[in-house]
Amino acid sequence: MGVHTLGMKFSVGNGGMRCDDVAMIIRMSWARKVAVVAAMLAATGEGSLAGDFIRIREDDQAARLQTAYFGYEKDGVRVDLIGAIHIADKRYYEFLNESFEDYEALLFEMVGGEKLGGGEKALEPEAEPAENKLAALLTIYETMEKTLNLSGQGAVIDYTAQNFVHADLTMKEFEALQKERGESLVSFMIQSALTAKRPAREPNSINLMRGMLGGKPDLVKRELMHTLADADKQIDSLDGENVIIGDRNARCIEVLDREIAAGKKNIGIFYGAAHFPDLERRLLEKGFTRVFQKWATAWRVAKQ
Repeated sequence: MGVHTLGMKFSVGNGGMRCDDVAMIIRMSWARKVAVVAAMLAATGEGSLAGDFIRIREDDQAARLQTAYFGYEKDGVRVDLIGAIHIADKRYYEFLNESFEDYEALLFEMVGGEKLGGGEKALEPEAEPAENKLAALLTIYETMEKTLNLSGQGAVIDYTAQNFVHADLTMKEFEALQKERGESLVSFMIQSALTAKRPAREPNSINLMRGMLGGKPDLVKRELMHTLADADKQIDSLDGENVIIGDRNARCIEVLDREIAAGKKNIGIFYGAAHFPDLERRLLEKGFTRVFQKWATAWRVAKQ
């Protein structure tokens, strides 16, 4: 049994999201719970820092949470890394949908999403109800979307587009690798936090409560912005021997090699921004050179 979220299809009681992982989140303090969920929204995203692929920019009018849109070239082949945040302004995803039309192949992340892309119909939602503890976690995601007036990535991005190419692990592969490594999503996030050079900034619980109870989504978003950005920097410390980042990126590069061998010259990679420090290293090792960088605004929060 499972549900699609965060670029992955989480299954109850298996390597994707164990019940005790979910229980761990539920037992956390409210502010820490939101901080962990915010970190997951970017993840499933020094030398090249994760901070180079997600950033915050502010001026007198607004604060903006932005994701990378970087281009690389080698021997006439263009590969763009297009960062994702899994909950964002609807116009951010609409902009991405339009941009994706320009690519011969658009490689996308989603564990268990191998039936998508190539003009296939969207997957039907599973009929079985999620296990109670998982449902509690999913309620947090849904509450964040509604409270923040944001949209979910899966609801807006057109994963049925003809040029979409699945570039991730199957669910069976993902579960087997996580079992082999003794890894789960929450344990991965906790380990990344413990090994980080500096902790991610936790949101102010009082401001969060004021924003959520007072119907002030911009106040909540301002508190979460830095948590999202800092979380990506933490994840970079664990981007090698693991399933969440390393093994999935390795599969992405395998698919990229296959598409290039098939003659594709203009390829996009749409993955969580937390994957990009490792993906960029892999591209540079192959001889690609970064030729441009621009940014897409995922959240825009007006200043009061």
